[in-house]
Amino acid sequence: MKNKITKNTLILEIAERYPELIDILVEKYGFHCIGCSMSAIETLGEGAMAHGMNKEKTKKMVENLNEKLVKKVKGERKNRVENTG
Repeated sequence: MKNKITKNTLILEIAERYPELIDILVEKYGFHCIGCSMSAIETLGEGAMAHGMNKEKTKKMVENLNEKLVKKVKGERKNRVENTG
């Protein structure tokens, strides 16, 4: 996938590019700071550390977010094929 999320991705960038992930960040990982001014300058990794997540939990969160994006892209591709076929 071209636009992969990493621990160095800004929180605001994730919210703007992938609004479907906001609920996951807030509900599953406690990132209630999505609307906070810090989200414009804080990376996902920095936010994870601020929320008490260790490196392993941060890695799993990044993997989970990317898995959700892959599923979304696959679903969109399937819909396009079905609609054009």
